Amino acid sequence: MNRTEFILTTTLVLFVAFLLGWFASWLIHRIARVTQSDMDELDKMAKELHEAEETRDQAITYLQQREAELTNQLTQTEAELRAAMDGLREARHEAEELRAHIERINAG
Repeated sequence: MNRTEFILTTTLVLFVAFLLGWFASWLIHRIARVTQSDMDELDKMAKELHEAEETRDQAITYLQQREAELTNQLTQTEAELRAAMDGLREARHEAEELRAHIERINAG
């Protein structure tokens, strides 16, 4: 191989390497291309997601507070119902005693 053939072979190898590098670079940029509008859209979606998460957290907190309030009201109502039922039972017992007493007076 003389000097001219060596130079041509080296030139051809370097040119092919350049073309392969350029093609790989173009392919990577083509696949992973992210434009400014894509970034703006991603930022907008991230903000909306953050707002949705905050709204969800607020809703969960509200529901927990409301559940605690309703549980407290239910407990109070049940206590009032038990007291009313006890009072009604006592009133019925007294009414029965008074009826029995009146019947004894009327019979005697």
